[in-house]
Amino acid sequence: MEARRRVVTGHDSNGKAIFVSDEVVEPIRTVLGNDFMQLWGGDTPPVFPDGGMQQRWSSYFPPVGGFRCGLFSIPGTAHQVPGDVDIAAEYQRFDQLMPGLTQYMELDEPGMHTTPTVDFELVLSGEVVLELDDGAEVTLRPGDTVVQNGTRHRWKNVQPDPAVMAVFICGAHHQRFDT
Repeated sequence: MEARRRVVTGHDSNGKAIFVSDEVVEPIRTVLGNDFMQLWGGDTPPVFPDGGMQQRWSSYFPPVGGFRCGLFSIPGTAHQVPGDVDIAAEYQRFDQLMPGLTQYMELDEPGMHTTPTVDFELVLSGEVVLELDDGAEVTLRPGDTVVQNGTRHRWKNVQPDPAVMAVFICGAHHQRFDT
């Protein structure tokens, strides 16, 4: 996945709309083939007018009332993980770069996960298969969208080239995680 330009607006002290920043965001690359790009987020709803500065947030998935916007890629079948890769070390690296991402992953079912979020995903390039916990699958192509309502699922790419998806994630209550 290539770096992407991010333009951010906000308000000056008089409430007038302004450009706050115009910068390039680099992806977080993994040897496993998944790339992630964290474009914007917050742990609480924004209040306007504001200065356009990004809120602090501490985990990949947002809490209730929080949100995230990003991109991620799913490697194609042509991607080969080097044989000398320490998978456990790579997951630890994930947790350092994107805290909370792996805590929802099921170790006995690679890729399968459930999160306390509503995810809006848009396929930008490539082709992906969304599998649910009962084995039901749907194939998604560029322009297709998914609304993921806290369901158990995994993503697969059965094509040679990587697939890239845009994602907007909203924190939600989930009976499985609310205690």
